[in-house]
Amino acid sequence: MDETLQDGEDFYLNEEGLLVFTAQYLLKRGYCCRNGCLHCPYDPPSESPPKSK
Repeated sequence: MDETLQDGEDFYLNEEGLLVFTAQYLLKRGYCCRNGCLHCPYDPPSESPPKSK
């Protein structure tokens, strides 16, 4: 797997200039870090399956 992050696909910069990971990237990463990511597709704890949309 290519480890290079793709702007707009894996992350974007918010209005404050902070890097925000997308749900697509977080799913690709494969686990919840439990830091309250804005687009987290997981329900903590990290063993939980992704949220269904």
